[in-house]
Amino acid sequence: MFFIMYLITILGNLIILTCIVYDQALHSPMYFFLSNLSLVDICFTSSTIPTLLSTLISDNRSLSFPSCLSQMFSFISFGNLENNILAIMAYDRYVAICSPLRYTLKMKNSLCILLVAISWIAACSHSLLHTLMLTTLRYVGLKKVYHFFCEISQVLSVADSDASLNFSLIITEGAVSVGIPFLCIITSYGYILMALFQIHSTNGSQKAFSTCSSHLTTVCLFYGTIISVYFRPSVGGSGGSVGVGERAATIGYTLLTPMLNPIIYGLRNEAMKKAMGKVFQ
Repeated sequence: MFFIMYLITILGNLIILTCIVYDQALHSPMYFFLSNLSLVDICFTSSTIPTLLSTLISDNRSLSFPSCLSQMFSFISFGNLENNILAIMAYDRYVAICSPLRYTLKMKNSLCILLVAISWIAACSHSLLHTLMLTTLRYVGLKKVYHFFCEISQVLSVADSDASLNFSLIITEGAVSVGIPFLCIITSYGYILMALFQIHSTNGSQKAFSTCSSHLTTVCLFYGTIISVYFRPSVGGSGGSVGVGERAATIGYTLLTPMLNPIIYGLRNEAMKKAMGKVFQ
């Protein structure tokens, strides 16, 4: 089941990327950000799911410490990057609805590239900080991580030295890196709702909101599963086994959301449907 879901995720996001590159009509800021989201989804899913599939298929469930670090770096980087891209897409929708006449002037190609570049740099720097901090801890002998991948709080909980500074960093810097993009999304949609209320035409407001519906669905899926996993009373834990519900929620944002994103954007977007028709023809 997980293998089929993984294949659908990879193929679906590759189709989205191909359509955006192939069709000149999709060469706009909105689809430029969507192509980056599809690329991030492929990398984000590939950072954890192959390990899960290997664990389910073979009896060898061991992982070297360098491999664990590289997996954790990739997972945090692409997870944080998806968070940033969703915030940029929310800002793009805000400009398109609240300032439609100045959209082309505001969302220049140089600005779009700059926003994406800053997102990549910020996400990789955030991940590198936590990965380097983890290397300062001491691990003696074999350690058992009660998850299907090297999740940072689980890896910290089995360290043989004090990891309180690392957990504090997760709560402070980690919360800021996730909270700022989320706040940008909330603020953007606040202004969008205010703009929609000022549109007297029902058809006009519905058409404006339809441009946001796909993105809003993705945001709800992504943040809904993340909140159910990480916003718990205890951040760290004692190295005990994580619950089935928590692991299921983790599957939700590492596999289910990236798998559904191409379906959401492909089925709800007329321009994307036309591009798919051209590509398959």
